Amino acid sequence: MADIETLTDLREALRHFSAVRDWPQYHTPKNLVMALIVEAAELVEHFQWATAEESLALTPEKLAQVRDEVADTFIYLVELADVLGIDLIAAARDKMVKNARKYPVP
Repeated sequence: MADIETLTDLREALRHFSAVRDWPQYHTPKNLVMALIVEAAELVEHFQWATAEESLALTPEKLAQVRDEVADTFIYLVELADVLGIDLIAAARDKMVKNARKYPVP
C-alpha cells in the first residue's frame, strides 16, 4: 500500500482491495453512502462535546483516532465517486468555481 500517492492510485487500490474480498456486490451507492455517514458520525463523536479550543488541541492519541475516522470517511467517498463515475478532482474544482461565484470576495 506504500505506493499509493495519487487519488487514482487510491481508487485502484480500493478496487483491488474490494474485488479480492468479493465486496463489489455490496458497494452500491446506497450502501456506500450509508457507510460514509456512519464513519462521519464516528468522526463527529470525537468532537461532540469539545470546545473550539479543545478541538484544536487534540492529544496524540485522539489525533490518531480522528485520523483513522477521516481516512474511513475519505475511503468511502472515493469508493462512492468511483461507483457513480464521478471524478472527485473535477467535481471539487467545479464546485469551487460555483462557490466563488456564490461568495465573491468583498
